[in-house]
Amino acid sequence: MHTLPIKMKRGLLVLSSLFCISVANTTTGDNPKHPLEFDQLNISTKYVPEKQHASMNNGTTSPSVHNGLQDYLREKDKIRAMPGQLEEVEFDQYAGYITVDANAGRALFYYFVEAPRDPLNKPLVLWLNGGPGCSSFGAGAMLELGPFSVHSDNKTLYKKRHAWNTVANMLFVEIPAGVGYSYSNTTSDYHNTGDKRTTEDAYSFLVNWMERFPEYRDRDFFISGESYAGHYVPELANLIVSNNRDSNATSVMLRGVAIGNADLHDNLTLRASFDYYWMHAMISGKTYRTIQANCGFNETYTNDCLNAMNLAIKEKGNVDDYNVYAPQCHDASNPPRSSDSVVFGDPCTNHYVSSYLNRLEVQRTLHANTTGLSYPWMDCSQLVFDNWNWKDSPETMLPSIKKLISSGTRW
Repeated sequence: MHTLPIKMKRGLLVLSSLFCISVANTTTGDNPKHPLEFDQLNISTKYVPEKQHASMNNGTTSPSVHNGLQDYLREKDKIRAMPGQLEEVEFDQYAGYITVDANAGRALFYYFVEAPRDPLNKPLVLWLNGGPGCSSFGAGAMLELGPFSVHSDNKTLYKKRHAWNTVANMLFVEIPAGVGYSYSNTTSDYHNTGDKRTTEDAYSFLVNWMERFPEYRDRDFFISGESYAGHYVPELANLIVSNNRDSNATSVMLRGVAIGNADLHDNLTLRASFDYYWMHAMISGKTYRTIQANCGFNETYTNDCLNAMNLAIKEKGNVDDYNVYAPQCHDASNPPRSSDSVVFGDPCTNHYVSSYLNRLEVQRTLHANTTGLSYPWMDCSQLVFDNWNWKDSPETMLPSIKKLISSGTRW
């Protein structure tokens, strides 16, 4: 019998929702727990130790030298034009790395696109995808919210009419290290991470990024995301609020958060997902009844329950949870791995993006893969997503969100 919390991975449906709040000043206090792995093909338990470490590089460089270096790095990060960009744009875009742990050699990749009109008077929005292990750049920017996506030739781009940078300055960050172009020179980092270190790295990234873009230090700032960012967003918001309090100065002008399709409560989401599969005739009645008989969805999972859930996932097959009636990608040059991209119209869209982001010319333009990574860019990292050894993950994020709502600060 297993008494471990369930952790959702990208293959499982997260029921659609959007949660927006004004930020409250509070801190998190969730204890590390041992996750139960759940993906499209298998459900299993993995024991992991609870000890983990995080560090931050504060630096001691003199202000004048530091500012000059940041100005140089900012100009170096500027993108003149993306490969395959067929028309000029009226906004600036940047991409590159921010080091979050100099000792470990851990650096996070970002893509930043400013608003085309009056960017100085528009807020800054940080977007985070979940997984954990999925790319905020490839999925968040190139598939969902950014100004560009990729044609079926895998080479040329088209502009998206409803890009979020029409109303805000958008910052996309690939977290944790091992996701997308983000990396660490310490290999064990890829198998030794969790909510706490991911949150601390995100905060370190943000503070150091604002050194490179100082005009955004006093800008209204919002954090948004989806899926497992239901953990990242409130955890990062809590850390910002806590650090702002401790320093007696608001170093990050956090104004609110927004979470869509969020993983907020593992057991409830898991139960609802199998209900959804059965109601849409994606699993057999026999399998569904076996799940009902053996799974209490209360953090206690017997082997009979795990076997029944695994069978249900196999019966469901490679069907898009977000649009179960949509076609799959059958392009021979883009063999199906995951069908989630049908939500974007073309079921092969994520493969176009993946091919594009693995082109050497594109990586040079993005100032990415500067260390010569031993693995290709992927929408969901095998280092993090498949070899999952997550160190800490609250079973429910509701207490963390409650603190944000009830602490008394509103904007």
